[in-house]
Amino acid sequence: MNALVKTNFKFPNLKSVYNGKVRDVYNIGDEMLVMIVTDRISAFDVVLPKGIPYKGQVLNQIASKFLDATADIVPNWKISSPDPMVTVGHKCEPFSVEMIVRAYLTGSSWREYQKGAREICGVKIPEGMREHQAFEKPILTPTTKAEMGLHDENISREEIISRGLVSEEDYVKLEEYSLKLFERGQEIARKMGLILVDTKYEFGKKDGKIYLIDEIHTPDSSRYFYLDTYQERFDKGEPQRQLSKEFVREWLMSNGFKGQPEETIPEMTDEIVSSISERYIELYEKITGEKFLRTDITNLEERIFNNVINFLNL
Repeated sequence: MNALVKTNFKFPNLKSVYNGKVRDVYNIGDEMLVMIVTDRISAFDVVLPKGIPYKGQVLNQIASKFLDATADIVPNWKISSPDPMVTVGHKCEPFSVEMIVRAYLTGSSWREYQKGAREICGVKIPEGMREHQAFEKPILTPTTKAEMGLHDENISREEIISRGLVSEEDYVKLEEYSLKLFERGQEIARKMGLILVDTKYEFGKKDGKIYLIDEIHTPDSSRYFYLDTYQERFDKGEPQRQLSKEFVREWLMSNGFKGQPEETIPEMTDEIVSSISERYIELYEKITGEKFLRTDITNLEERIFNNVINFLNL
């Protein structure tokens, strides 16, 4: 099966290209960005050697749907989605922090808690909590945005402001927007029989105005639990049924890889790649409540180029 792992398009009025872990972002005339969500997959801030068919389409279409569903809370960068793997939007100056909202002690926060941490990003965590336990209310645990191959680092509100990464005035707005977006995400998830556990938001500025940028509420940026089994599994101390990329991290960890330089990424067989692809499609259908329509992926580059050109020529 074909997967898009690299792009090299020559769009008109192209100023620059940024290649992220998963997304390739084309700067068109310093006014618009063409974001292509590739089929690359990363874990522990490392891009894995094989692409996952349909993953880019899944992520782009979920993000597009949720950008539309939250546009009343905060302006967002999206102008159009001319291809299943592409979003075209406003070019904003991104803030150098990611806003992570957590409603439960799980994932990396649980791993830190197990090591004895009782404070994350300046937020105090009570003693005696258990894995997957809900916080009294959602907490904000921002991180710095690292360059490719480097790890994002936890940072407190006070550090962000004192280091001048974000002004206090803007940071207050980022907090407000993040918590409102998370609340909306939880409402939508609940209707789908899910719990939005944690997620990340990225913001930027254009003409003095804050915009929500990048993705939102996708399985790459978020973690979901199944609502109907959460309480029973929590009471029994059993692992939660999850909709997130955590299953990829768990597969890597079970094969001795946690993103450290001396470690070797385990072999990604066709069976593993196919199973990850099917899981992403399952995620899409469960999160959106819609049937996933598999697009023709035989000539991905040609299809994307033509769709973007048609849009830019409007």
